[in-house]
Amino acid sequence: MALESSAESPVPVRTVLALVGGWIGRLGRVWVEGQIAECAIRGGAVFITLRDPVAAVSVRVICTRQVFDAAQPPPAEGARVVIWARPDFNANRGSFALTGLEIRAVGVGELLARLERLRRQLASEGLFSAERKRLLPFLPGVIGLICGRGSAAERDVMQNAAQRWPAVRFRVEETAVQGPYAAEEVIDALQRLDSDPEVDVIVIARGGGSLEDLLPFSDEALIRAVAACRTPVVSAIGHEQDTPLLDYVADLRASTPTDAAKRVVPDVGEQLALVAQLRGRARRHVTGWLDRETAWLEAIRSRPVLADPVREIERQTERVDVLLQRARTSLDASLARAGDDVAHTRARLLALSPASTLRRGYAIVQRSDDGVVRSAAEVDPGETLTVRFAADQLTVRACGDGDDG
Repeated sequence: MALESSAESPVPVRTVLALVGGWIGRLGRVWVEGQIAECAIRGGAVFITLRDPVAAVSVRVICTRQVFDAAQPPPAEGARVVIWARPDFNANRGSFALTGLEIRAVGVGELLARLERLRRQLASEGLFSAERKRLLPFLPGVIGLICGRGSAAERDVMQNAAQRWPAVRFRVEETAVQGPYAAEEVIDALQRLDSDPEVDVIVIARGGGSLEDLLPFSDEALIRAVAACRTPVVSAIGHEQDTPLLDYVADLRASTPTDAAKRVVPDVGEQLALVAQLRGRARRHVTGWLDRETAWLEAIRSRPVLADPVREIERQTERVDVLLQRARTSLDASLARAGDDVAHTRARLLALSPASTLRRGYAIVQRSDDGVVRSAAEVDPGETLTVRFAADQLTVRACGDGDDG
């Protein structure tokens, strides 16, 4: 039930603190998991700062020296532990702390099981999918490098990259690479490099170590920060057999820091050899093309039409003359045949003409209406008829059978 109060009826501090203490006391004893960020022994008491590895929160744990010494192996800064604790609120100081009753170190098997559960959860969210991974630039202008302070991993990456491409440039962010603050420092460095427009690729490098040493690179917050980066990220943690969760979310996994240097920048010797090879291929291609075109041009120039152009004109002139003669001969033959056909047709017309018949002694009898008389029965007695001869004609009158004619 909420505490009733007002500006006119305020609640004393002691009452508020007492109520808070009562509410906290009702929580009961709980098992708490975290990472030891700080540990200080003062007399018979041990003061521990227990940090949540995912969220940036921590709580103070106070226990006796006997409880602390009973834990095996002995707890140390950076170790993951599970503490059986009782929440306590100091009303006099207004401070909250956990009173540790038992401390247990988190075993390797349990760590592996928790990492596997986290891996499955992040994979189900698509953070490890191949579709979201980006290709590294062929030749990055500036390489962002996150590594330990003065570490061998830093030297390996920078020296091997410089051997492959002497003009390579780095922007180095040195951070803690193990311990309770490593993940947080790596995230801060990652965000700084990702916000730098000159940085084209980011390499997170660390040498080998135990599972506990590499735990910061399986931190959920770090994994999500890498997934949110706009700049391609290369993971170069530990050795070939080490596989922190960072390897799954990174755009490229390198087996070692040295391998990362080889994967990030090209080898200048190989590129120069490739350029020379391509130039040779281009030269051979152009030379071959020129040779083919030159041979074609020589073949064209050696043809008679180009070797002696006048001769070709003469040949064409002769061809025109031949064709002209053939045309004249063909036309003369056609005209002769047409003349013969006309003469033959004229002779036939003359032979079939009535005038020709009349010249042979025949006559044509016609009525006054120019009708031709074909039979004597067609003529009436006394009818005037015209008898046409070849040269002239005669008018006669028909008489009957009794007439003298």
